[in-house]
Amino acid sequence: MKVVLFAGGLGTRISEESHLRPKPMIEIGGKPMLWHIMNIYAAHGHNEFIVCCGYKGWMIKEYFTNYFLHNADVTVDLKDNKVEIHNANAEPFKITMIDTGVDTMTGGRLKRVLAYTNNEPFMLTYGDGVCDVDINALIDFHKQHGKICTMTTIQPSSRFGVVNMEEDGTVNQFEEKPEDSGTWINGGFFVLQPEIKNYLTDDGMDDVMWERQPMYDLANDKQIVGFRHRGFWKCMDTMRDKEELEKLWETNPLWKKW
Repeated sequence: MKVVLFAGGLGTRISEESHLRPKPMIEIGGKPMLWHIMNIYAAHGHNEFIVCCGYKGWMIKEYFTNYFLHNADVTVDLKDNKVEIHNANAEPFKITMIDTGVDTMTGGRLKRVLAYTNNEPFMLTYGDGVCDVDINALIDFHKQHGKICTMTTIQPSSRFGVVNMEEDGTVNQFEEKPEDSGTWINGGFFVLQPEIKNYLTDDGMDDVMWERQPMYDLANDKQIVGFRHRGFWKCMDTMRDKEELEKLWETNPLWKKW
């Protein structure tokens, strides 16, 4: 099953890095976030990707176009203009990179790449989040309920400690950054049927967020189902998130299943 990756946004909340490169190309452990996300899918047997490029999309194209060369030992003979490849090390990925516009919203980006999904079911996620979700269990769940869209849902941990109090204000206990907030949110990692095209028909779709009108319409039509993921999930939204992911990569990269 093909995987569509949103990778065209500006990433303004991590501008310290994104002013130089697209947010999905920010590195964790010396590899772009896109590489990590692709490997999550590849670990479950899904190696074909469609990347929705936008802001500085040429950097994504350059990276993967020259990926084989970057990950091999080479001898360059300048006199005879020859390159000899030694010990190549590259993943078996097939990557289609589509320019979906610098200012296009996620709804428009998805609409622009639908032709490359060959009217077949496909997966979709964002270029800035990693998790340890069982991709094939997600696909099986999607097939079982027969709806158009499956969305992985997660319960984010709080960034702050929680104070538990009585009605009169008496403090019972403090809880440091609880893991289970009790609220389920969109964690990305979607599975979609080809019929999703019927929810992306507006002429002004370039100005529409996938997370707004299309998903709201799916919910109104009872065509979106949440797959509850209780394991690891982390979005790289800020420099603090990047630093936390770097520490995890060095010690215990919970999303690494390859």
